[in-house]
Amino acid sequence: MNHAPRLSGLALAVIAGLGVATLAPSVADAAPKAATKAVAKSSVEIPYEQFTLPNGLRVVVHTDRKAPIVAVNVWYHVGSKDEPAGRSGFAHLFEHLMFNGSENNKGEYFEPFEQVGATDMNGTTNSDRTNYFQNVPTTALDMALWMESDRMGHLLGAIDQKTLDEQRGVVQNEKRQGENQPYGQLRYLLSENVYPKGHPYHHTTIGSMNDLNAASLDDVKNWFRSWYGPNNAVLVLAGDIDVARAKQLTMKYFGDIPATPTLKQPAVNVPKRGNTRQVIEDNVPQVRIFRAWPVAAVTSRDSDRLDLLSSVLGGSKSSRLDKRLVHEEKLVDSIGTSVQGAQLSSIFMINAALKEGVDPARVEKIIDEELSRLIKEGPTAEELERARGSARAGFVRGVERIGGFGGKADVLAACAIYENNPGCYKDSIKAYDTATKADLQSVGRKYLQGNGSHTIVVNKGKRTPLLEEPAVAAKPITLPPVSAQYKVTPSDVDRSKGVTVPTEFPQLTLPKLERATLANGTNVILAQRHEIPVINFNWMFNGGFASDPKDKLGVANMALGLLDEGAGNLDSLAFASKAEALGAVMGAGASLDGSAASMSAMKDQLDPSLALFADMLQRPRFDQKEVDRVQATWLSNIRSEKASPGSAASRVLPVLLFGKDNAYGIPFSGTGYESTAGKLTRADLLQYVANYVRPEGSTLVVVGDTTLAEIVPKLNKHFGSWKGTGTAPQAANTVAVERPVSTKVYLIDQPGAVQANIFGGQLQVPPSGDEKEVLLDMANEVIGGSFTSRLNMNLREDKHWSYGARTGLRSALGQRPWVVSAPVQIDKTAEALVEANKEVQALASAEKAVTQAEVDKIRANELRSLPGQFEVANAVSGMIMGNVRYGRPDDYIARRSAVIASMQPAQIEAAAKAFDPNRMVWVVVGDLSKIEKPVRDLNLGPVEILDADGNPSK
Repeated sequence: MNHAPRLSGLALAVIAGLGVATLAPSVADAAPKAATKAVAKSSVEIPYEQFTLPNGLRVVVHTDRKAPIVAVNVWYHVGSKDEPAGRSGFAHLFEHLMFNGSENNKGEYFEPFEQVGATDMNGTTNSDRTNYFQNVPTTALDMALWMESDRMGHLLGAIDQKTLDEQRGVVQNEKRQGENQPYGQLRYLLSENVYPKGHPYHHTTIGSMNDLNAASLDDVKNWFRSWYGPNNAVLVLAGDIDVARAKQLTMKYFGDIPATPTLKQPAVNVPKRGNTRQVIEDNVPQVRIFRAWPVAAVTSRDSDRLDLLSSVLGGSKSSRLDKRLVHEEKLVDSIGTSVQGAQLSSIFMINAALKEGVDPARVEKIIDEELSRLIKEGPTAEELERARGSARAGFVRGVERIGGFGGKADVLAACAIYENNPGCYKDSIKAYDTATKADLQSVGRKYLQGNGSHTIVVNKGKRTPLLEEPAVAAKPITLPPVSAQYKVTPSDVDRSKGVTVPTEFPQLTLPKLERATLANGTNVILAQRHEIPVINFNWMFNGGFASDPKDKLGVANMALGLLDEGAGNLDSLAFASKAEALGAVMGAGASLDGSAASMSAMKDQLDPSLALFADMLQRPRFDQKEVDRVQATWLSNIRSEKASPGSAASRVLPVLLFGKDNAYGIPFSGTGYESTAGKLTRADLLQYVANYVRPEGSTLVVVGDTTLAEIVPKLNKHFGSWKGTGTAPQAANTVAVERPVSTKVYLIDQPGAVQANIFGGQLQVPPSGDEKEVLLDMANEVIGGSFTSRLNMNLREDKHWSYGARTGLRSALGQRPWVVSAPVQIDKTAEALVEANKEVQALASAEKAVTQAEVDKIRANELRSLPGQFEVANAVSGMIMGNVRYGRPDDYIARRSAVIASMQPAQIEAAAKAFDPNRMVWVVVGDLSKIEKPVRDLNLGPVEILDADGNPSK
């Protein structure tokens, strides 16, 4: 479902390890709701033009010249809702198959795009549609359209039994990976119970193993003939493009593709139902309640009004359910509501994570009370306006991006697919602006009181595997004739020559960095970005997880996390309420080597937002009741980390690499342990803030719609007199650690797991910022840094034992951990571990030489992707913060690029010698009854069994 080729080496180099993400829009992935919902009067609009080719392909064009890139976004109007009995999972399976090459471009679909530096490249399937998208340099637009048109019009000849078996295996491992997570059965139980049998949403998008196993080559090819024609697709081009060029190019590449039959879309179907419930047990860290109603389709303005109702009820930090259950009665660690939009029927969802020992019935009773009260009395005027303000800001931030999840191309495509109107987001805006108290009461009565819901209570216990129904014989597909209205137009494209990769590419142009010093001594770095009326602030401090005393692990992150839990005259709820009303997003947190407090402010609310930010940094309250609440939630989060296989390994691995006495020998989540975080006092947290959250030696990174002349006086007004108290502590001393003399293997038991999660680690030098780090990063790219790297091609594409395998170097001021990560099907654990070790051995010893083709691919992707990587302000913030944290010069990107431009295979092979397969530390999380003996039999090294805290298992 997700094929992201990679997080670029540059992004890893300049951003990874900061720990605190620069505040950006929270964009949804595949949900049409997130793509079509917008807000209020000052929203950024998305001008567009559209036309339709004679073969039925709808094309929507939006011009945005801020960067020399174009977003190419293709939506096919087919999803799991269109799958008949016996063919569940076909839409998603086909999404994978369409990444496996086409008749005129054999091999991986990603390869040409890596050569041109594509960014934001992926594909997803949901219940209603399948989409493919990528951002490419302007000069590579012809190539991208050739590729998209070749898989639309010339795919069937490239699908053989081997390809089908390979991608079926990958999909099944994706399914296992999802099921292997805590609460991983919920998606199936909700679909099956919210929607009755026979409803198009009764089964999940991932499908059943039995149906996937039963899929024949003819079934798959007939599925393609049914749905993937130009007349069932929308192509959105957004960015450095105009409609005249779009017409010429789309006619050239897509015009000769014949239309397919026009198949009827199912009707909107919001089922009427009674209230139902079920209680299950799972290997989970805490009890959770899930309650779901089928509600209005995403195309209905009732869906927009339900969005607002959700925000007031439980969709924000200041919501009614948060106030009652989190703050007043302290019965839950978290609670949230959302509307998950879909074409036939959306879902209104409530999700509550209960504190230890709380009776679920008590929480359900309060949810019912608050929902009934809201529907009876309606929201207050302040609540309604706050919901609008928060949504308005979210939309503005989201459409800064031209492509990717939730960007402008996504908004236009979703509107075109679901409402046959690329500008339908304006109708949602109007619905938000005009919604009244009575409107929200009306939709609440109609959908949440007038219809039943399904409740699932997940208790802690032993997971019972879900039983799938046997595959049924699918009825043969009989297709109607293609409509005579569709015509093809001749094309002069000679596809037999294959795709042409351009040779010229636009260069990266970054905004000029401007500097100032505040009256309190803070260094200010400004990068102007005027595309949207938003300004992002990231105030960087010293400290970080590495500064935590060993008996107070978790203090840095918890102290920073409490900064926005009330400040000045505002308690936690009032603070959250004011921030939401301003459309501001605030937060703080620590990373390994430092910490940061961040704010994203709307331009027209800049001064009051800065005043609130100033209170947060200079006058945090740390009310004891909030400390107690956050601390309790913190401990629940630690238990959640230990229950999830990936985070469990990442907690244990750093300690095994560095040792418990080293400053880096800590869980890299920064949460600490229950034994340390549970003992932290208010005084401990305040002392940390006094020590490290101070203007002396700090840097404030500002990126957005402002100037130095405008912003410095405002900052001095609110922060100029701020000064730290006492003497700032010295930076943590990270002593270099030797690798183990031989490979060690550690196992963590996860009873009932259907996958094993393999993690390997090794300490590396040089540290981040060192001039030698670039070639080490490039050696990592060869083995596991991208989709087409050696490890992923081996375990996913060749063996199809995994949904994805990667390697990565974590940024650090001290030694950098290099980590191998591979979730694999559990019956292939030992074999996959052998293959991973072989790949390390082959690269480190040059047994499998680094090829010129690998170097050329990495060089092209690294350098040509730069304009796309820094399209949005958030990425610019991350670059500046990385340079500041690791002592890099402002022109670090240019220096790094120069090394990459001239690198040769021998240089990468020399750097790769740092990866020693004979001194690895391997951590494998899985069901010991299935993995222990096969792993021991490998004789890679001594094997030890640990618990989730990294202690020897008793």
